[in-house]
Amino acid sequence: MTVLKQRIYNLLNNILQKTKNITTKNLWGHIVLFCTFLLMIDAVYLFFILQKDFSKFNLERVSSTLGLTFMIIAGILLTYKALFFCYSLYLYIKYKAIPSVSDKELPTTTVIVPAYNEGKQVWDTLMSLAESDYPEGKLELLAIDDGSEDDTWTWMVEAKKKLGNRLTIYKQPENKGKRHALYRGFNIGKGDIFITVDSDSVVNKDTLRNLVSPFISDEQCGAVAGNIRVLNKEKYLLPKMLDVSFVLSFEFVRSAESSLKSVLCTPGALAAYRRDAVFNCLDEWINQTFMGQPSDIGEDRALTNMILKQGLHVLFQKNAYAYTNVPEQYRGLYKMFIRWGRSNVRENLAMSKFVFKNFREKSKTGIRLLFISQSLQIIMSYPFLIFMLFFVISHPLLFLSSTIFSILILSTFPVLFYAKKYKKSESIWAYTYSILFTFGLFWITPYAIATANKRGWLTRSLSEKNR
Repeated sequence: MTVLKQRIYNLLNNILQKTKNITTKNLWGHIVLFCTFLLMIDAVYLFFILQKDFSKFNLERVSSTLGLTFMIIAGILLTYKALFFCYSLYLYIKYKAIPSVSDKELPTTTVIVPAYNEGKQVWDTLMSLAESDYPEGKLELLAIDDGSEDDTWTWMVEAKKKLGNRLTIYKQPENKGKRHALYRGFNIGKGDIFITVDSDSVVNKDTLRNLVSPFISDEQCGAVAGNIRVLNKEKYLLPKMLDVSFVLSFEFVRSAESSLKSVLCTPGALAAYRRDAVFNCLDEWINQTFMGQPSDIGEDRALTNMILKQGLHVLFQKNAYAYTNVPEQYRGLYKMFIRWGRSNVRENLAMSKFVFKNFREKSKTGIRLLFISQSLQIIMSYPFLIFMLFFVISHPLLFLSSTIFSILILSTFPVLFYAKKYKKSESIWAYTYSILFTFGLFWITPYAIATANKRGWLTRSLSEKNR
């Protein structure tokens, strides 16, 4: 009887503890959202009552040659961004995902899952892939442990026991990086299509067949980007914000790029490549260097660049979902963005070498506009950083009110976009994310430019997981 009472006590205690955690998280989330709206309301109020101060500030800028030059350049860039947004909106409306083809038409496919220090998550990834609605005879699953320091290999072995011949596993003798793990998979795989899936991601049942269908309908298709959502968004606040950001980045931006057949980056979490396209640039890709150092980051963007350079199409499939884990704390978040920022700098330089040449038979205007838009964000990062610091020092109240008011205006589109497609209650995290990015991550691009030659994944070690 005593043992039974103890078990009941432990069960109730666990339930209460979980309820407490959920309540605390929800309460903290509501507090953050409330503070976000309070901050924006105050900013709007200040923006309108400080109109005279804004007019005075603008007159001071116009009266100097440097200030006038900056304002003209800023006006031109703002006009360009507005026109480019309208162009992107038109392309988004034009975009249509390609329907899945029949089982008979589906190509032979090799799915490659590189893993490093993922623990049990790699099991979940492999099980979700094995449950895919894809003919078993046409699907090859490869999992490659890139010298993990935890129990990743143990979970791969367990997955192998369950899936048998459907899964083949390999272990790298030492940690060489994701690019080398994928390289091994490309050389081993027998499929006409390669699919790469991160080991911290899971996919829907119809994801794989939806992802490869464009290769059947478009003979010039060299790669396809999947639609990435956040897997761990119920746990912490940062993943909630990132989920809203991902929806805009993929379902709006990549949809627009896909209408031009020029998606600039196929995500490592879920992407598909035509075998011939990969092998046409495989040696260049694995031996890629930057400023004399081997490239160990940005393998997805680099491979996309090299496939675009061949004149092939790169598309986006909105109906091919993968759900991936993202950093849950600020430390992991900024390290992830630094890695992405460095990759953008490197690959924009690489893209500049071919994008204005005759690399593709049909129109190249669209992809050139995409390149210019992305390059401008990099080029103007230092001038705007200097202006921002000057603005903060000289007119802190004007800076705060105008910046947050701008966030309110510009972030309304992501809010409405997410609300139309998914939960309205979650869409408002776009405002909070924009405030975080503006005040907490503004330094990423300038820092990434200054340290573009640095190597390292930054978030791969066990001590860095989810930081």
